[in-house]
Amino acid sequence: MDQYIGRMLDNRYEILERIGMGGMAVVYKAKCHRLNRLVAIKILKSDLAQDADFRRRFNAESQAVAQLSHPNIVSVYDVSKGGDIEYIVMELIDGITLKQYMEKRGHLNWRESLHFITQIMRGLSHAHSRGIVHRDIKPQNIMVLRDGSVKVADFGIACLENSAQTLTQEALGSVHYISPEQARGDRTDARSDIYSAGVVLYEMLAGRLPFEGDSAVSVAIQHLSSIPLAPREVNPEIPEQLELICMKAMAPDIDRRYSSAEEMILDLEAFRKNPDTNLDFEMKDLRPEEVDEPTMKVRTGGSHGGSIAVSHRSTPVRERERRRDYADYDPPEPGVSKGRVALIVVACVLALALAGVLFRSILSSFQPVAPEHYTVPSVLGETLETAAELPEVKGIFTIKKQDEAVYSNDYAPGEIAKQEPAAGDTRKGDSLEIRVWISAGQKTGTMLNLKDRSMAEVTVMMQDLKEEFNLTIEEGEREFNDEVTEGHVISFEPAEGSVLKDGDTVRVVLSKGPQPVSVISVTGIETDLAKSLLQACGLDLGEVTPEASTEVRAGLIIRQDPANEAEVAPGTKVNVVVSSGPEDGSGDLMTYPLTVSLPTDRDSALLQIFQDEECLLNEYVDCRPGSYFRLLEGIGAVHHVTVYIDGEIKQDEDITFGS
Repeated sequence: MDQYIGRMLDNRYEILERIGMGGMAVVYKAKCHRLNRLVAIKILKSDLAQDADFRRRFNAESQAVAQLSHPNIVSVYDVSKGGDIEYIVMELIDGITLKQYMEKRGHLNWRESLHFITQIMRGLSHAHSRGIVHRDIKPQNIMVLRDGSVKVADFGIACLENSAQTLTQEALGSVHYISPEQARGDRTDARSDIYSAGVVLYEMLAGRLPFEGDSAVSVAIQHLSSIPLAPREVNPEIPEQLELICMKAMAPDIDRRYSSAEEMILDLEAFRKNPDTNLDFEMKDLRPEEVDEPTMKVRTGGSHGGSIAVSHRSTPVRERERRRDYADYDPPEPGVSKGRVALIVVACVLALALAGVLFRSILSSFQPVAPEHYTVPSVLGETLETAAELPEVKGIFTIKKQDEAVYSNDYAPGEIAKQEPAAGDTRKGDSLEIRVWISAGQKTGTMLNLKDRSMAEVTVMMQDLKEEFNLTIEEGEREFNDEVTEGHVISFEPAEGSVLKDGDTVRVVLSKGPQPVSVISVTGIETDLAKSLLQACGLDLGEVTPEASTEVRAGLIIRQDPANEAEVAPGTKVNVVVSSGPEDGSGDLMTYPLTVSLPTDRDSALLQIFQDEECLLNEYVDCRPGSYFRLLEGIGAVHHVTVYIDGEIKQDEDITFGS
């Protein structure tokens, strides 16, 4: 069993199964427990992990792909090293490789080929703009998704274009798609990817590779010194301008190729819009300069090999051996020559083969021709006009608009927001149809007036809008307000009448009621003065209850409720108990009205009053009234009074009672 299956990497990625293997790494399907999604994880092979050069190349891949973010490139989520395991976390693609797709379909029609190569070049254009060369473009590294889109994968031998590291000793990439400069071991750039993409386009159009042979060496030599058959010689139905684009991408002279992926995309788009467009080059412009050395025709190995021209310097080994065979040949003796016998045998074989071909052709004429299968393209986001002109639609599918429009958050009004059948499905036969629904834009509602409503009322009023538009109702920090009842809405946003869209947030601010006030002390003063002081502070005098007292002169307040410095709502009534004097009406107490001026530069101060060294008051008082009044009592006419404010003497004098 694979050693990694069931293993948890970084306490996050659980490896589930192996899904592929490349030259440097093994790819697994895994589950990310943190985000609860399936991912693909590429782990460097254990037998290569000990090699510093392989680790360097693996790290180069990590550095390269981490910079890329494009719809036509497989996304990379994470690059990490868990213990002795170096790995990359990528999106898990639900699809097959372009190679598998071609094997199922045979050669593709030119519209499909144009659809795929345009997306491949867009992905490469993004990578090249980040200074990254893939260096291994081939159908096995192109993923075809169910919706017909493609993603370039496996930057396993990519390197930074500006890096000083070169791999001149290695012929990188698959030999059938390798560029001439890669085969020579020269330094590569973005034009090497363009050559390989041109080979992929050739294979899609012609249903065969441009060069084939018995060995990797013979194929590489053909890339260096040969020109393949033009695609139209293999398949005459290929448009001439698309053939020109393919052959320019595959020009063996790097300076005759497209200079950038973006330049090739421009020609592809021009052809897509008008297949009869005139490109600014011809086939003769792509051929290499004539050389002085004589060449000979060589038939490459394999069933599809075409004729190629090879100079004496690069003549394949098989051809040199063939020359030696001719040099060592001795003429036959008189009589029936061996050549004549061989010619007769070959003629018989050819006659039998021709008869077999004719017989199969006659039989096939009585068999029904299987209808061609077509992959339904995505037309979402297109207008009716542009959808009908898409190369994968035009001449194959009919776009049929449905009467009812649909609301959509993703597509603007007038764009196709829904289609049936879905992109990626396959259909066969003639008169194929794609039903489409046009976007009416986002569904919107109107914001209500929530002012002065309780939160319970807000919930009821907004219920329908909340469900219809997936609204979030958020309560902000409450604020004091003299006009709005506590718990009711002071303000809200969006404002009344604003347009509501799906997923919007409605924010309400509720009232905490009026700002509270602090109760002042009214003990030791008469009720009329107490009432005036309380009203000045936003309070009112409440119930007045008489109580007999031998210590407080009649008419003065003994105590109060709420107490001094209590925080209450504005308008709160302060109830007081007032002295009615001794119960029997006796007593020779005399009084003295003491008024103390309070400081105006502070809100409160510590007030201390001593009468004949006895402390009558030692507490903080509110300075806002401006003065503090207290009726002093005592027996006898003369007494000594000392007043301190915040520890400093304010008054120090003798007073006369009863005066």
